[in-house]
Amino acid sequence: MKALKYVLFLLLIVIIGFAIYIAVQPNSFSFSRSRVINAPTSLVFNKINDYKSWPSFSPWIEHEPEANLTYGDTTVGVNASYSWNGKILGEGGMKTVNVEQNKSITQKIFFIKPFESESDINWTFDTTNEGTKVTWAMSGKQDFMTKMYVTFAGTIEENTSPDFDRGLFKLDSIVTAEMKQFSVKIDGVSEYGGGFYMYKTTSATKENISKIIGKQFGEIMSYMAQNSIVASGMPFTIYNDMNPDNGAIIMSNAIPVLNKVTPTGDGQILCGYIPKTKVVKTTLKGNYTNLPKAWEQTMQYLAKNNIEQANIPPFEIYTNDPGNFPNPANWITEIYIPIK
Repeated sequence: MKALKYVLFLLLIVIIGFAIYIAVQPNSFSFSRSRVINAPTSLVFNKINDYKSWPSFSPWIEHEPEANLTYGDTTVGVNASYSWNGKILGEGGMKTVNVEQNKSITQKIFFIKPFESESDINWTFDTTNEGTKVTWAMSGKQDFMTKMYVTFAGTIEENTSPDFDRGLFKLDSIVTAEMKQFSVKIDGVSEYGGGFYMYKTTSATKENISKIIGKQFGEIMSYMAQNSIVASGMPFTIYNDMNPDNGAIIMSNAIPVLNKVTPTGDGQILCGYIPKTKVVKTTLKGNYTNLPKAWEQTMQYLAKNNIEQANIPPFEIYTNDPGNFPNPANWITEIYIPIK
């Protein structure tokens, strides 16, 4: 009997000591994971800011795709919300409490089953030379039951950070894949209305053409602003000569204007005119890097249909501004080849 009392006493000491050990564990937790995604900040931000996009990259929904998801009255921005209910995921939800456009998103995540808890989620977005650094952070308080759980099962960071890494990997993969989407449509024979344009001619290669085009348009727009010349359409490039053997290109980058302009200055920027003409038109929806494929398909269409090019050089019009469309998959370029 006396030995049993000692055993019970020692057991009591162990229980009290263990309870004290649990009680003195940190009252809060916080951790974060980051990944650099080679994409515009606004594109990544918009993906995370809309809960309807979450099933595509959520590491938790991946564990139970058939879980029941319910969306709030709004899924984008402040007060957006969604919830889940599943056998594996349990029951819980998220709500957005603060948004700073393209900089940060603050959310609340709460669990109802298998146990009740609530934590803070914070996303930050930093533009880098390589793209966008996305940081996914989580923090919250630890009550006694949570401290007991992590004592046996490992810290919340140890249990959750692999999911964060997986989610950021999936986000990277999905955004990258979406940016690569493109389509080429041969619109066929049409008519181009023609008109005046301000232009500057230069040479380029396949390797530096994008950089040079941007520089050319910048100089033309600056010239037009200084001389109060108003643009009447979207920028375009005229291909005066393209050498398929060495990749050399002679091009005129141009911006449409309503009327003929008498140029001033050093004569580098001039005014030109394209007459109303019959053309074969092709529309590319996607990154400009896919333009060679669009041109190739257009030339194949001409050859297949025995269509002869006119003496007017071919050109391409950039019909929307990439600054307003962060996803390159939404850029639209129209190719026009004047025909006889």
